[in-house]
Amino acid sequence: MTYLAPRQGLFAIILLVSFCLQTLLLVISTDQQLSKSRALKGEQMVAQLIDEARLSLENKDRVSLSVIANRYTSEQDVTRILIKDNKDDILVPVGNAPMQQGDTIRQIATNGDAVIGSVALTLKDVSKGEIIAMQWPFVIGTMLLHLLLWLIYGYLARPTKEQISALSRNIQDLYREQYNQGDQSGYSRDLERGTGGTVNNPADARLSSGASESVTENKVTNARTFNVHNEVNEYLRTQQNQSSSDETGSLTATSEGDIEDKVVSTAKRHSHSSQSGGQTSKLSATRAVDSVRVQILFHDEFNMLERLAPAQRLPYLALCTQLLNQAVTELLKQPLLLGVSATNEAHFEDDGASVVLKADNSHAKVALAGVMLAKLYLMLNKIIHDKHIELSRFALPAKAGVSDEAQSEPMTHLLQSIGKKEQLLILLPAAGLKQISNHVQVHSIMRPTTVYERECAIFDGGNDSMIQRLADVRNAVLMIEDEDESAT
Repeated sequence: MTYLAPRQGLFAIILLVSFCLQTLLLVISTDQQLSKSRALKGEQMVAQLIDEARLSLENKDRVSLSVIANRYTSEQDVTRILIKDNKDDILVPVGNAPMQQGDTIRQIATNGDAVIGSVALTLKDVSKGEIIAMQWPFVIGTMLLHLLLWLIYGYLARPTKEQISALSRNIQDLYREQYNQGDQSGYSRDLERGTGGTVNNPADARLSSGASESVTENKVTNARTFNVHNEVNEYLRTQQNQSSSDETGSLTATSEGDIEDKVVSTAKRHSHSSQSGGQTSKLSATRAVDSVRVQILFHDEFNMLERLAPAQRLPYLALCTQLLNQAVTELLKQPLLLGVSATNEAHFEDDGASVVLKADNSHAKVALAGVMLAKLYLMLNKIIHDKHIELSRFALPAKAGVSDEAQSEPMTHLLQSIGKKEQLLILLPAAGLKQISNHVQVHSIMRPTTVYERECAIFDGGNDSMIQRLADVRNAVLMIEDEDESAT
């Protein structure tokens, strides 16, 4: 028979703690090295960016600054670039800071002795999982080494045959001593009690005492068994009497009126559930998403658009319409959105505009297309709004919402009631949320007061690939806009 090594489980725990400590030290040391190298790289990139963007920063050319900054956000370690002017106003925000936070390097841009602006570059933090993935040979090698040590200990620390034999002899000696002590104590008790006559032979005395003890033990055992059976039977009879009395009481307490009341209440619950089924059909999580509606509203807190003269309002609405249609055209050229098409041509009115996108096949990501279109227009409107304000012209910020056709009306109410400036609201069933889950990060509304507010989500950022696609499409739309203005 093969015996295991003593305390082999405790040794395994010690090895596991050792492996965890080694991995932790590896992660900490690697993180420090990567942080130093990324800090040096970030400082060089900021200095190079300031040299390239100095002329555009002096002229406050947002388009040129965004194109220059986009080249640096393509780097794997860069998550956001923020360019400000000398008045600390944001000119170009590029990147995706809400999704990935990190160390920020800031540097003031100067032209001679004059301060023309500043540049802030955010470097992505290296996650512990990425470090472990980078150092996987060391981690796997250390794990195999600890496993090998555990196997070696289990083989070498097993007890030998001589140790097992010595242990068995010690156990036999211990039992023999306990048995002899028991016999001596029993014999002394028999001598004290006596057997009712003269004992000439000690062996006969021991036999007689042993026989008497066996008879006594049999009587005690029979009496104990009899008493246990009686107690079990008594317990069963008591339980049967209690259950029968409870059933009789419950039957007596239940009257015909109570039964009728229960039937009526059950019918009312069924009728109430059938009536409320039609109201909650719009919130069905299993509904398919074949088309989505992108609604864009102006964030006009003081109703300035109504007070604006038609000579100024109509050209501004035409500009917004042209910008939205060009955004739809350029966005749907992306290979990621293959199979998605627009069913209407957007037209801005005083209450905003809406675009309906449909899926031409089952593989088309129409929900993702709606979210990307809404975010793209918010990015474009931000640049146009800042440019108009800089030139002392009228412009309004915007807010957007994405929903399917069944929930387009609730989305309009949500935009009007809780929508904020430059905010993107999403109200989609489970199928639509699944389409955008790998590309977009959202968060819920704090302290919702209605069912739709509880189901609604707020856009919180996108991954690097989606933000890069949106930046490219934004630049393409702005280039088209600049060409149209130069042609006119």
